[in-house]
Amino acid sequence: MSTISIIGLGSMARALGARAVEGGHAVEVIGRDAVKAKEMAAALGGATAGTFGATPTGDLVILAVPHAGGVPVVTRYGDALAGKVVIDISNTFAGPDDAVLVTPEGSSGAQEIAEAAPASAHVVKAFNTVFGHVLTQGGPLDVLVAGDDAGAKASVSAFIESLGLRPLDVGGLEMAHWLEGAGLLLMGLARSGAGFNVALGVSILD
Repeated sequence: MSTISIIGLGSMARALGARAVEGGHAVEVIGRDAVKAKEMAAALGGATAGTFGATPTGDLVILAVPHAGGVPVVTRYGDALAGKVVIDISNTFAGPDDAVLVTPEGSSGAQEIAEAAPASAHVVKAFNTVFGHVLTQGGPLDVLVAGDDAGAKASVSAFIESLGLRPLDVGGLEMAHWLEGAGLLLMGLARSGAGFNVALGVSILD
């Protein structure tokens, strides 16, 4: 399988790391706090802890940090991300009820990250419409994917399938704005009666 580098030490990083280990991937955990990175790697079982700012070992790099930290982290890494596929999983909502997108129409967190990344890196938006605690429950889920590079999306889709999930391609990276809006929709659904043990899915009718 692949080597997957995860930058971030939050609940989504842990959930994706656990499923990646279960899927047979070599997982590298990276965070600013080296002690916490080592602790998470040990908790995942078989994962390793990388050094923040150094070149990630994985060809797929999951950027599992809040939206506000995405561009600064990518800028810090600079050419260390050259040639990598960077998976942005962040959402861009804010406000007291997480009810407002902070990116304007025509832009997205993923597009901002793509602008900050090296030209040879390929940014793919994925996983932002799935709650981390739902991922940990196992079972099939739909993962919506957006990106401009077909090869990068194919690699991310294969990774998603290896986790027992179904990738669904929604188009180019400009669609990341609407995926981030779908993340906002998911929050509204959860807060308005459905609860947080919920996931968005797509039914494909014959």
